[in-house]
Amino acid sequence: MRMPGLHALPAVAALFFLAPSTSTHAEVDARPDGPAALREGEIIDFARVERLKPYLPPELWAHRQFVFYEGMRLEIGPAFRDYAPPPVFHEATETHRGQARIGPDGSLENYTAGEPFPMDEIDCRNDPQAGEKVIWNFDYRWQGSGQTAHAYYSYWDRGEELPLYYEGTARYVWLAHRPEPQYAKNGGNIFRKERRKLAYGVNVLAPFDAKGIAILNYRYKAADGPRDQAKNDDTWVYIPTLRRVRRVSSAQRTDAVSGTDFTFDDFSGFFGIPPQYEWQCLGEHDVIATVNSRIKAYPYTKDHNFGPYGLSFADDRWELRHAIKIRFVPKNDDHPYSQKILYIDKNTAEMLYSFAYDQKEELWKIIYHNKRWSEDGHEFYEPWEGVPEPRDNMSVADVVINVQTGTGNRIEFWDANGTPLGSSGKVRRFIDIGRLTRGR
Repeated sequence: MRMPGLHALPAVAALFFLAPSTSTHAEVDARPDGPAALREGEIIDFARVERLKPYLPPELWAHRQFVFYEGMRLEIGPAFRDYAPPPVFHEATETHRGQARIGPDGSLENYTAGEPFPMDEIDCRNDPQAGEKVIWNFDYRWQGSGQTAHAYYSYWDRGEELPLYYEGTARYVWLAHRPEPQYAKNGGNIFRKERRKLAYGVNVLAPFDAKGIAILNYRYKAADGPRDQAKNDDTWVYIPTLRRVRRVSSAQRTDAVSGTDFTFDDFSGFFGIPPQYEWQCLGEHDVIATVNSRIKAYPYTKDHNFGPYGLSFADDRWELRHAIKIRFVPKNDDHPYSQKILYIDKNTAEMLYSFAYDQKEELWKIIYHNKRWSEDGHEFYEPWEGVPEPRDNMSVADVVINVQTGTGNRIEFWDANGTPLGSSGKVRRFIDIGRLTRGR
């Protein structure tokens, strides 16, 4: 395998995280006591997969061969379980309630910490800014102090795993808009007068010809502003063969990543800049999704069965969730998508599904995720000052399915956690560009 070119390296950083004519369907009665209700503890095998149809987005059901398969054992978990963020996040939301507002280009103004627009106040039917409010809630959802994980990124072609992969470690750190009381005096910033929103870094451990690549990326607060005022991410990469750090462009956020079906902005369902899109709220729906995994894959094991296409979570626990459905249309004419449909969990503001359409308005990609609840096992997620219970519904795997070609990619990071680095000094060292050449 060739070492990825410089133009692809910013996207390699995203491989390890994470750090969308309308498609509509009628709302279904997915209450626990509704018609054809799914029962907690029920096992759905392939012969009974029709039981799931009323609770799945129609785009996924139409291409269910990628997800559901002979031999699957899908467990039905509790319906509408509370995975809400910790009290410190709710307190920040209440303290700053009513202050955040939508500005020009769908930008975010006057935001400090917590949920920018409390989800229970969003009126999808009557508020023309509802779509923007939902995506900003997703952008600033509770994610602990950030995320750290080991990750394995695999390539799949019609069920065959290709000999092209990446393994490595990744971490991102929220530098601003933090809800913990110890940061209140700095307006939610770790450091005074902070201009950055978050920083993330990646160290590539394998394959051999990519080993040693190290990446550091900054995203700025200015990215939340109108397009004519926004600042692009800054990205630096250490190239072992050159023994140098190079600054590279991260402007091409919609290019395919190193021969994959992901774009940079596809990670986590949406890792883009919200003001670069037009947003519309399409309604509220109850859907079934993977939100609290009962398995452990990489780095614990590489032997878990992800189905014949390598892209399925059907051998895991799925749960009914209240979701808000939104759509984006790109403002940039050269964007590869005509639109993207996103399903966002109302309780956690986490992404459940996204569906990307090509310029011919045909479904192109399905992106969905597996998650893990921090309170069902503290061995992977420790509390910290101001956060005695992390209460984080964190992603531990992402999948993209190209329904037009039968190809796809899977990213596994089951040891992900959001525990802080431990001190502002450690954070400062992590975000120092010089770190890339000093022992990384």
